[in-house]
Amino acid sequence: MTSSRPPIIALAVAACALLLLFVSGIGYRQELWSLQMAFAMIKWAAYLGIAAALLALIGAAVTRPIGRATLLFGVAFVIAAGTAYWPWRWKQVASSVPPIHDVTTDTQDPPPFVAILPLRANARNSAVYGGDSIAALQRVGYPDLGPVTIAEPAGAAFTRALTAARAMGWEVVAVDSSDGRIEATATTRWFGFKDDVVVRVRDVENGSRVDVRSVSRVGGSDVGTNAARIRAFLAQLQR
Repeated sequence: MTSSRPPIIALAVAACALLLLFVSGIGYRQELWSLQMAFAMIKWAAYLGIAAALLALIGAAVTRPIGRATLLFGVAFVIAAGTAYWPWRWKQVASSVPPIHDVTTDTQDPPPFVAILPLRANARNSAVYGGDSIAALQRVGYPDLGPVTIAEPAGAAFTRALTAARAMGWEVVAVDSSDGRIEATATTRWFGFKDDVVVRVRDVENGSRVDVRSVSRVGGSDVGTNAARIRAFLAQLQR
């Protein structure tokens, strides 16, 4: 074995791990394989990343490289460690948030979907709110989420909410100003998951109250995505 082979092998394994991680979501989005297959690919990408990082460290320790070989070992380790880190990070996030996929600022009277219901006809997750059990998990996991009151009449607040929804990049499906309801679909960038959002604007004593609900079509847990989306929308709304 020549001295140039160990760093090249480590780099090749690291590149395979990164490629596997990248195509897992892209392939699912293009309907080339199932969600279970995509998750399995992510797991194996992490394993390959760990293996490549060990190859780079052990190879550098054994061969004591100089020049180009040192650079190759370094690049291999960075790619491998980064590839292994992301699945680990996602797992940590998943374990730190409640295992729910329906999040709302009003757990007592969640905004209902109307126009989006036909689009969810084949969705694995129901659009019917899960009730007290889901609300209890949300209160523990996302105690900060709640409605926003805007010191404006409902009409002005509704216009502001619609502008914020479009600024979020959502696909607006329905706009009903008389009912104070906006329905939209948000698509995640990597896997292309479809999550549906409904915004409700109501008159209250000090202005208008805005509630939001975000629900995933697939997956038992959203890994915090819906809560993060609601926070981002409310921040956009109040700018």
